Amino acid sequence: MTDSTESKLPPGVSLGVSPLSWTNDVLEDLGDNIPLETCLEEARSAGYAGVELGRKFPRDATVLGPILERHDLRLASGWYSGFLADRDVDLELSQVHAHASLLRDMGAKVMVYGECGRMYPEEPLDAPMSKRLTLAPTEIVPYAAKLTAFSRRLKDAYGLTLAYHHHLMMVVETFEEISAIFDAAGPEVGLLLDTGHARAAGFDFTRLIERFADRIAHIHLKDVRVQVLARVRDGNMSFNDGVRAGMFTVPGDGDVDFDPVFQFVRKGGYKGWIVVEAEQDASIAPPKPAVGRAHRYLSGRLLLRNER
Repeated sequence: MTDSTESKLPPGVSLGVSPLSWTNDVLEDLGDNIPLETCLEEARSAGYAGVELGRKFPRDATVLGPILERHDLRLASGWYSGFLADRDVDLELSQVHAHASLLRDMGAKVMVYGECGRMYPEEPLDAPMSKRLTLAPTEIVPYAAKLTAFSRRLKDAYGLTLAYHHHLMMVVETFEEISAIFDAAGPEVGLLLDTGHARAAGFDFTRLIERFADRIAHIHLKDVRVQVLARVRDGNMSFNDGVRAGMFTVPGDGDVDFDPVFQFVRKGGYKGWIVVEAEQDASIAPPKPAVGRAHRYLSGRLLLRNER
């Protein structure tokens, strides 16, 4: 990111990009031919200051550190597939150790947590959207208690804030589900605001800002093509089918109104990473021009403009 761009960001805010525009973490045929070096080179040349982890990233800080340094990039965070819906806090802490240690050693301050417990068995993201499994009302408070304890111990042991990712096909997808969990969880549990997953789940992400602004620890900017989303929902397609069909795209290419999130960032005191993310087929949506358009869109129109 150029110094002039950095200087226009609110204090404590950095702009990053997800490697999902280059290589998909789940659908391994999407972008499998794109080297990590290409991803990092193009991310930096587009103007981004950092990246999140992807499946092609080395998981050793002594290896990854020099690679990112060579490209003048920082590590913003990395997704962790948690299973607190199915297992206890001690077991989860033992499972997260290597991942959390890598994030800590790379200087990250936030760990993205995606709840992969209680999902549809066998390739859950290939299941029809209607097959999504949820928590029973009686499970909300015990689950939130585990999240709180895990978040507290993650912070104590690794200095990381947990950023809970509301996500399609996971047990916390809708606004009502997010609210129930966060009303019951302690302040140790941070929220990842994902504009695309909110829109695709059928609610306005502004409601999360209004209710949980002080809990937002990380932001993913993802756009949605509503006509594709309608076909996915009406056809009871799977999440992965939606990704292949182009349901998601980079900010500025779809139908999400980003003004509220940028107003929040500029005036709400948010400090942390804003990460451009789009799960797309790189052969259909070439990554370099896509993330470049997204950076120009944010820089020229919303996030980086001076207040008038």
